Formats: sequence, C-alpha cells, structure tokens
Amino acid sequence: MKIAVFCPNWVGDMVMATPALRGVRRRFPKAHIVAVLRPYVAGVLDGLDLVDRRLLHDPRHGAGVHGEAARGWAFARRLRAEHFDLALLLPNSFRSAIWAWMSGAPRRVGFNRNARGWLLTDAVVPRFAGTPHPVIDDYLRLATYLGCKKLSRTMELATSSADEKHLQLFWKRQRLGKFVEQGVVCINPGGAFGSAKHWSVSSFAQLARQMAAEFEKRVLVLCGPAERAEAKEIVRLARHPAVVSLADEPASLGLTKAAIRRSDLLITTDSGPRHFAPPFQVPVVTLFGPTHTAWSETYYERSLHLQLDVDCGPCQQRVCPLKHHKCMQDLNVGWVFKAAATLLERFPAKQRAA
Repeated sequence: MKIAVFCPNWVGDMVMATPALRGVRRRFPKAHIVAVLRPYVAGVLDGLDLVDRRLLHDPRHGAGVHGEAARGWAFARRLRAEHFDLALLLPNSFRSAIWAWMSGAPRRVGFNRNARGWLLTDAVVPRFAGTPHPVIDDYLRLATYLGCKKLSRTMELATSSADEKHLQLFWKRQRLGKFVEQGVVCINPGGAFGSAKHWSVSSFAQLARQMAAEFEKRVLVLCGPAERAEAKEIVRLARHPAVVSLADEPASLGLTKAAIRRSDLLITTDSGPRHFAPPFQVPVVTLFGPTHTAWSETYYERSLHLQLDVDCGPCQQRVCPLKHHKCMQDLNVGWVFKAAATLLERFPAKQRAA
C-alpha cells in the first residue's frame, strides 16, 4: 500500500501534524508513506521515522532552486507516476484537493471545506466550520477517520548530530566571559505570517537585556533569512555581552531546533519555531497579537500565552488594518518578563550541555 500525505504549508502546522503522522504510521506499519510538502517545511521531519520518503512541491521555483522539487505539470506527472492507493489531505485548501485528484489516488480523504468536496472520495464533515479551534485536533480527527487508535497530542521533533555540533561550535566562538557556563534563553522575534505578529525590536532588546542581567542567562536571538537585520538590531540595542544572535550563521530549521532543544526557555511570537519547544519539553512564552490562541493550541503544560484584550482583535490579519497595531505594541515588557520568570521558576532547567 502506498499513501500520500499532503502536508501543511506552515512550519508550525507541520510540527502540529506529527501526532497524526505517528498515528498513520502505526495504523499502516507496512505501507510506503510519502509526505507531499513544500521544501521550506521539509526540515521539520528530519530525523523522524514518520514517513518513508518526501515529494517536494515548489509552486514558485520548481527544480531550478530546490533540485528535486517540482511544480506545475511536472509535479502532476510525478504524483501520477507514484500510483498512490490513498491520499490524506491535512490542509483544507482547494489546491491540495486538486493535486490529490490529479494523482489518481482511488481514495482521497480530507475535510469538506472550500468547495472541494467533489474532489474527495471521503469528504469528512468539519466539526467547527470557521470557529477558532485547535488545528492539531483537526489532524488527529482525520487520522481517527482512517482507523488510527491510541492517538495523542504529543508532537515530535529530532535534531541531527551535525546541527548539534554546529551549535556547540557557535557557542565556542562567542566571548561570553562569566556567562559561558550559564543556561540559555532563546528569543524568536520573527514570523512569516506578516508584520502584525511582530513585537517591536526595542521591546525584545529590553527583554533580552533584563533576562541576561537578572537571571545571568545567555540570551540567543533566533532568526530566519528575513530576520537577520532585526536580530542584529536586538543585540545592538540590548548592549549586554551575554546577548548574541544567529544572524551570521547559515539559516536552517535544524540549527533552530538544536538551539531551542538546548535552551532553558523560549520566548517567541506566534510563529513556527514556537512549536519546537513542546517536543523537547522546553518551557515557552508566546506573544499573541492578531491570531486567535485557539487555532494553534497544543495543550502544552509548560507554556504561557500572552494576549491583550483589544476591541479590534484577534483580527487574523497579516498587517494591522487600523495601522495602530495595539495588540502587539501595547504588550508590556514587564508582563513578558514576569511570565518568563514564572516558567523558569516552575520548570527549573535540567543540566544541558551547550
């Protein structure tokens, strides 16, 4: 049996899909499972045994940039040549249903959303129809529909020895004086969703300086390719020797995973790396602005969600339509610091090798 799993297009959603993938793996232990996904989320699955192979789809660049990735008719031909027996659609997009239909899989399972029911053989009726609810539960519901049992919400991630070594070498290059043996707090200021999720650079810098000064922690500012300048500015404004960033390192999900795994705490916007904390049992403070907390709830006990109660939100918009961005701009540094201190006290750091 060959199964195609059409995976989410966001890093955080891909992490939240791992419990459902584990369920499918257990339900069909002899099946050949192929993850159909975008290149930029593929690293989430590195080191895990949830799928046997990956089929990369890059609608913008195709093979020209990512080698094995394909787009358009070339991607359709690849799907068709696989001769899948079953296609499981985790995204609710019409596009994913078109691709599943074009693959020729005789059974296509997904939620009956976005006028795509006619493309599915098993159009599962969604329970919440637009009401904010945990996406992780949607994925598990689809797994249950396929007969998967003993499911849990436990997310999975792994790090590679190469990424762990890269992190070790990074720390050896830093001149941290007395802080070299202290624990690490990771700060993740980015977010691919849009500017509405961003907290100000000055606020992150103030928080980083306070964490380093009062807890004597090393503070590591994480960043993707688009946030390098922001990460450097946070370090500059923090003006503390223990506040450093990954801005000059080759960007990779693997290095970010390793950094969070070896940290005592993660403070983050509501973005993909936020979900790297639970699989490694790292406490996490999440700053929510325009997005509803229910959509990405994972029931993780070592987490605190911070969100201001504003009349205009949560609006789910990528850019603040009212131009004032109060939901994030008015989020007080003191509130975030207090939440961080609470988690550090409640969940004392284990001894981790940096």
